[in-house]
Amino acid sequence: MTIQERQQDLIQEFSKISSWEDRYKKIIEMGRKLPDLPESLRTDDAKIKGCQSQVWLHAKLNSAGQVELQGDSDAMIVKGLVALLLQVYSPADPEEIIKTPPDFLKAIGFEGNLSPSRTNGLFAMLKQIQMFATAFKYLKASQES
Repeated sequence: MTIQERQQDLIQEFSKISSWEDRYKKIIEMGRKLPDLPESLRTDDAKIKGCQSQVWLHAKLNSAGQVELQGDSDAMIVKGLVALLLQVYSPADPEEIIKTPPDFLKAIGFEGNLSPSRTNGLFAMLKQIQMFATAFKYLKASQES
């Protein structure tokens, strides 16, 4: 499934939920289903700068050449946002991550309905995912040449 298809699935899923209170409940539920990040990956290097809550993102390149992401947060709504991003971007080809804009965020209404600090944190997480993808794109290219 492509990133675009995953985005469309989320847009459809959230479009069935009319109230923002229920959408927050859905986000929290997604966070509860996210496996806890092992302590060994909760390092300062993996912390996302720009988030008020503690957020950790870890990435690796799998044997198929796709970026696999893991993440966690100490705040329930933010952990749900991490789960949402992982659902869209993991696993995926680095080039696809780089080229696919996060249109689902606006379509779902996150840009106008999250607090400014959560919005900043969300975009800091997206920026880190883009940075991982860029690094892995160049790693793949150097391995292939």
